[in-house]
Amino acid sequence: MIIRSIRSFCILLIILFGVAELSAASGWLNWRGPDQNGKSPAKVSLPDSLDLEGKEHRWTYPVRGAGTPVAADGRIYAFGFYGETGLVEETLLCLDAESGKKIWEHRFADYISDIVYNRYAVGAPTVDAETGNVYVEATNGLVMAFSPDGELLWEHSMMEEYGRLTFPNGRTGAPAVDGNVVVIHCITANYSTNGPARNRFYGFDKITGELLWFSTPGVGPIDSSFSTPVFADLGNQRIFYAGTGCGNVVCVNARTGEPVWRFQLATGGVNSGIVLVGKDGLIAVHGKENVDTTAKGRLVRLKIPTKYPSKLPIILGAESEVWRNDEHVAFTSSPTLVGGRVYTTIATGSLLAVDIKTGKTVWSQKLAPDQLHASPAYADGKFYVPMLDGVTHILKDEGDAADILNSDEMGANCMGAPAFYHNRVYVFTKQGLHCFGDAKLKKVKYSRPAKAKKPGKISQIQLVPAEFALGSDDMQEFKVYGLDASGRRVKDVTDDATFSMWNAPNAPRPSEVDAVLSGNKISRDGQGKLTTGNVQASVNGMTSVSRGRVVGGNGYSEDFEDTKLFLKDKAGVAVSPPPGTWLGAGPKWHILEKDGNNVAAFRLENLLWQRSMNFIGKSDMSSYTIEADVMTDGTRRVLSTVGLVNQRYLIALSGNQRLLEVSSNHERVKESVPFSVKANTWYHLKTRVDTHADGSGVVRAKAWIKGTDEPDAWTIESKQPKVHLQGAPGVFAFAPQSLKRVFIDNISISSNN
Repeated sequence: MIIRSIRSFCILLIILFGVAELSAASGWLNWRGPDQNGKSPAKVSLPDSLDLEGKEHRWTYPVRGAGTPVAADGRIYAFGFYGETGLVEETLLCLDAESGKKIWEHRFADYISDIVYNRYAVGAPTVDAETGNVYVEATNGLVMAFSPDGELLWEHSMMEEYGRLTFPNGRTGAPAVDGNVVVIHCITANYSTNGPARNRFYGFDKITGELLWFSTPGVGPIDSSFSTPVFADLGNQRIFYAGTGCGNVVCVNARTGEPVWRFQLATGGVNSGIVLVGKDGLIAVHGKENVDTTAKGRLVRLKIPTKYPSKLPIILGAESEVWRNDEHVAFTSSPTLVGGRVYTTIATGSLLAVDIKTGKTVWSQKLAPDQLHASPAYADGKFYVPMLDGVTHILKDEGDAADILNSDEMGANCMGAPAFYHNRVYVFTKQGLHCFGDAKLKKVKYSRPAKAKKPGKISQIQLVPAEFALGSDDMQEFKVYGLDASGRRVKDVTDDATFSMWNAPNAPRPSEVDAVLSGNKISRDGQGKLTTGNVQASVNGMTSVSRGRVVGGNGYSEDFEDTKLFLKDKAGVAVSPPPGTWLGAGPKWHILEKDGNNVAAFRLENLLWQRSMNFIGKSDMSSYTIEADVMTDGTRRVLSTVGLVNQRYLIALSGNQRLLEVSSNHERVKESVPFSVKANTWYHLKTRVDTHADGSGVVRAKAWIKGTDEPDAWTIESKQPKVHLQGAPGVFAFAPQSLKRVFIDNISISSNN
């Protein structure tokens, strides 16, 4: 990862060598506040009403949002979006906290996702207390790091680099920052051992953006999850807790990614954040089916380990459950902990107060017909509770009942928790970001990050990046860091390391990347074979491994003829796995013989895998042509869809609709022309994206029956006012009801120039 600015490089030097003091940030730095539980520790007077026409309404900024703004050093950072139909752009906004005036803004368009119903910006930015840098994850998984002044420091397309899946509900969540790590939570279908879809966490170096570790602490997911990690200490280790899409609450080492323990809470996704109680308590809630009953929803308190386990990971059982409360069905709303009670909004629109010692509901207050995302928050002795119907309530706990001080109509759906900064309250709706409070911003002193402990002796090493990809003429440089027993970084030990290609002992199919390893650099000259493998670093008997792959770039071609069909499918047909470097393709494609040639065939065994988009190149590619022979099995009435991905556009032959279609999000960017797709007929599909100097562009595609002359004219030319400037090439299949296969052969990628 290239460091994009002198500022980032200077901060890296400061962190590594301590050559100067950092200018730390303070405020409401993440969506749950300084204590990670929705409670403000500040002693300040806040309004009893959030009336948009009232005297305490300070300003409204016209941007749509479904999450929570954050604040640091006089600035508000908001993750929102513009547009309702057509082109929708998400944004990271930096506003003056007092006046609401825009300081800077960075917009980013959605691409090749399946988001529906304007489910954008369901998340929040996060500010790093040490550097003041701001991190945000777009709805489609584009992770970005910015300086406080809006300079883009680094970015990762989680979808194209690690196989992140997108879901129509648009759940994104928030990056979580601790120490030198930014943690991203998502479901990915990557490659090789990480090929099956799993709930995973990715830890990036907050300065350079390099991948430090990845972690798979659960099992196969049934749902998506955007539960934001909550950090804590466990013994001498730094860990985090989160819910997962496989229904678990998990504990993971924040410095190394090592899974520590998990507890099965539900059969579906646990999206809500957790709260910690004392040294050995954890409270979690969900809205899916319980593991031991057919009822949905539960609030539980767990007794969790107070010492770092010697054998990892461990599975906590029923003995860890202190109490349960089955009145709770909370799909995504997170609890708030105040004193001896935990407060939760549930799906039926009520706010419940529960005693943390007994788990008994003390009182329940009906506030709305239903509730979805927004979480209650607490400050100045009051609860601020936005509801999905667009009404925000302010309440006090009067012991055995709630006292509603005010209920204010916000004019649009509220899906995010409030944020508190100094003597102001900030609330996002689907129409705007609203600020309430005193006329003058009165500053409150927020705690600065504690000075990091001095690391101990090196007892382990970390090879960075933990995963890499090589395109045409690429070179990857590795770094090796010495870590102490607690995972704290001691120093760079790259010069002391030796590097080698490595395979796991007794690996079923040993492999090696088709590249040249020289010292701490691995490089690829031209088109090597699509291969996967590992690089190992060794320092004084300590080892660490990075996994990598050679991917398709300009000049790549594949006809599968050299593929040996050494397996049998369920029908006894000779098959082989697809190229190991295609993200998420392992369970979904086979190579088999068709019409006298080896071809890639979409598998139909699993009804859950009707659709597949698999990337075969790097996310920074641009100005290329990808083409292939494509075919859909079927009858005159039942066909599937087959396509190619070019620079974040999907170009597909839709068999049932008889269309050649260009799309990037099916509800936002979609244009098609009639094309008479016939079953069991090979076509050649050719695509390219041309970019203009003003940022506009044209997506071009043509299709014709294989073996006939290529037409001079493009079959479709889709003009884009703001074209995607880069993106990975890929293949696409959609087999409704898993009835009819699609086939792809003779793939090639070439430069437009």
